[in-house]
Amino acid sequence: MTEEQKKPQYNESRKQSMMQYAKKNLKRIPLDVQLSEYERIKAAAGAVGEPVNTYIKTAISRRMESGE
Repeated sequence: MTEEQKKPQYNESRKQSMMQYAKKNLKRIPLDVQLSEYERIKAAAGAVGEPVNTYIKTAISRRMESGE
């Protein structure tokens, strides 16, 4: 099986299902940061091999767990 065949097929039905799930289960949180601060966050995330979104979510979770 080729890499292309392994990828999940993205079609209109799948798109609708994903949108319905997101609407029901997710809440978007807008976050504005200075461009220079974003570059620092991006570099820190890259240093640990994470996407920026995951890095921010992990930082929030750790802060909440520590009770700060």
